Amino acid sequence: MTQAAVRYELIKEEKHTGARLGILHTPQGSFETPMYMPVGTLATVKGLAPEELKAMGADIVLSNTYHLWLRPGEDLVAEAGGLHRFMNWDKGILTDSGGFQVFSLSDMRRIEEEGVHFRNHISGEKLFLSPEKAINIQNQLGSDIMMSFDECPPFDQSYDYVKRSIERTTRWAERGLKAHAHPDRQALFGIMQGAGYKDLRIQHARDMVSLDFPGYSIGGLSVGESKEEMNQVLDYLTPEMPKHKPRYLMGVGSPDSLIDGVIRGVDMFDCVLATRIARNGTCMTSQGRLVVKNAKYARDFRPIDEKCSCYTCQNYSRAYVRHLIKSDEIFGLRLASIHNVHFLLNLMRDIRENIRNDSLLEFKEAFFEEYGYNKVGAGNF
Repeated sequence: MTQAAVRYELIKEEKHTGARLGILHTPQGSFETPMYMPVGTLATVKGLAPEELKAMGADIVLSNTYHLWLRPGEDLVAEAGGLHRFMNWDKGILTDSGGFQVFSLSDMRRIEEEGVHFRNHISGEKLFLSPEKAINIQNQLGSDIMMSFDECPPFDQSYDYVKRSIERTTRWAERGLKAHAHPDRQALFGIMQGAGYKDLRIQHARDMVSLDFPGYSIGGLSVGESKEEMNQVLDYLTPEMPKHKPRYLMGVGSPDSLIDGVIRGVDMFDCVLATRIARNGTCMTSQGRLVVKNAKYARDFRPIDEKCSCYTCQNYSRAYVRHLIKSDEIFGLRLASIHNVHFLLNLMRDIRENIRNDSLLEFKEAFFEEYGYNKVGAGNF
């Protein structure tokens, strides 16, 4: 039997919550979980160099199969020696399957049993993505962790539609497993869907577990439902997931949801939030959200966060970062992005330390109070 390319080692379960401390063993090294994975959609985390990400402690980045398929193309990446060599990143890489684009490009696609017909969002040309094609693209990209091809039905879609969708996604998952060419060096994770229906969520989780993937992803959350609804899904879903395999919550990266997800037993997270809001001049700080481009910071010569050890906060002021962003200087967007990504990676370090000390609930209470989550809208993004 071929050994899985990625293996999860459970080190500790926190006494008072479902939080888990673990190690994810990959072809590119072993990394502690829970972890946050910065998003590098087009083989780059926007504005940040690989060396900067390493200095912050990033262990795995996420890239997007659909977008890399369109440009520069999986053949070119393979010719370059794979995604690691192409983007000069010698740590972990996770690629999604393109399935989320089935959701986000809903006005430009048609779903059939064989796969999904798309319109290229750049050129308008007709495209077709099947489970086999999605796996083939990822095999050529050479990522360490690959995602099964799935449909992400909207959280409020009808029960009958979601039932048909998860059953088709299970069939697609089986086809993807058969198409996977390199299980010895690339791990293929299954994705659990089911929208907001508890019985369908549990049914799909059990169907995915029966296929014995080396890891499992929770899809279809953080797509418009409330945080309470997302937490309710995690409360009943993670107990259905294998204890000794990694659990990945896709597309979630606000500080409160990272903490809440870990408490419910999630090991891996990704989200574009950190760099996206940075480009709008919004920063995460220990005191909550700070919109650095606001006029009140024009003569504020303190760092973005006086408790932060990132490159930006150690070297530059709010006034300077504001000046750069207001002047459309790229360096300002980089400085805000560096700070936000560092903030989330450091938050995960603090979370891991509190799991070790069985003090995660106390940490959450103190963090939420300081961050402003107890004030309506104060900490939200």
